[in-house]
Amino acid sequence: MGFLTRSKETAPCTVTISHRFEELSAHVKFNNGAVVNPGDTVEVHGSEIMAPYGEVVSEDRTATITRASKLEQLWTRATGDFEFMELCEFSFSEEVLS
Repeated sequence: MGFLTRSKETAPCTVTISHRFEELSAHVKFNNGAVVNPGDTVEVHGSEIMAPYGEVVSEDRTATITRASKLEQLWTRATGDFEFMELCEFSFSEEVLS
């Protein structure tokens, strides 16, 4: 991986989808221990996974990890905090919560 070039790698993974009242989530765990760094992108291959309400579904899949270039990693680390702040919504009210 160079300063301006990206690289790709394929990794086996386990996709877990939870569709319960307590939790609505999707997680990908790489079975070969691969780590995703800032700026990297992950594409999981295969058809859509649908979990019926109240269940947790796990499937083994293959994923392609596109590694960010060194420049992209530096940019993501430098600007990541600003993008996170866009997700936060702040509200100020004169009411006192009891």
